[in-house]
Amino acid sequence: MNTKSQLIIILSLSFIALFCTKSFGIVEVEQIAPDFSLQDLSGKTVSLKDFKGKIVFVDFWATWCIPCRKSMPEMAELDRNYRDKGLVILGLSIDNPDSFDNKYVGDFVKKYKVEYQILRAGKELVEKYLGTVDVYVPSLFILDREGKVVDKQVGYEPGAAEKVLKTLIESK
Repeated sequence: MNTKSQLIIILSLSFIALFCTKSFGIVEVEQIAPDFSLQDLSGKTVSLKDFKGKIVFVDFWATWCIPCRKSMPEMAELDRNYRDKGLVILGLSIDNPDSFDNKYVGDFVKKYKVEYQILRAGKELVEKYLGTVDVYVPSLFILDREGKVVDKQVGYEPGAAEKVLKTLIESK
């Protein structure tokens, strides 16, 4: 491989690395997470502010997203294992409600044995958290007990969320 080809590969990888960091969207680490009120699959309104004092995972996902399907069993296990230690997981489906109704999303989460709360995120909230260009899911925002974003994970890396969670639980 010649030097020009190597340079192109290095620049391409640098570009990918730059845009695969925690800089997507508008909400960033060290910020207080913007409050929201959304409906769950049964129509009940759930607000982020209701979970002050808890460690909250705000997990943007979609039924059509393959990495989301891989992450959901891990999120479900974290919910079961850490719920009693103050963890709340809010799964925010970005599926278009005109194409994927609540029954479809509900059947999907049953298939993946998800017991944590599933909410329907609209375009406005997606833009607030993730921005308007190149929305990537899953996108996980980990909030401390005061509502501050302490970590933002774009994509799915097995074990990464639990590592941050354990640190938050130990710092109680």
